[in-house]
Amino acid sequence: MENNATETLQKLQKLTVQYFTTLKPTNEANSYTAQFKVVNYLELGCLITDLLKLCILALDNDMHNFSKKDKSATINVSLILETVLHLFPMDEMEFLGYVGEVVGPQ
Repeated sequence: MENNATETLQKLQKLTVQYFTTLKPTNEANSYTAQFKVVNYLELGCLITDLLKLCILALDNDMHNFSKKDKSATINVSLILETVLHLFPMDEMEFLGYVGEVVGPQ
């Protein structure tokens, strides 16, 4: 029985290294970073400003007046959704599927 538990632990450790890739540990205890790719500083700036605009609209609930003030104030929802998609931890979700297979039904 103990041998089976050791094998299961070794499988889980191997899967953890392979699939837990979204969060990278930092030098601080219990702290991680999540990274996403941007083409350049302009795209990063656009992403940040669009996120801020979206938050303002959500708080004010006044979308029509916001975009009338300044045509450059339109929000690139596609960029925001693409960024969220990049931040979604698919490797970790795949890992959880394998953990379910290794552990088996409870």
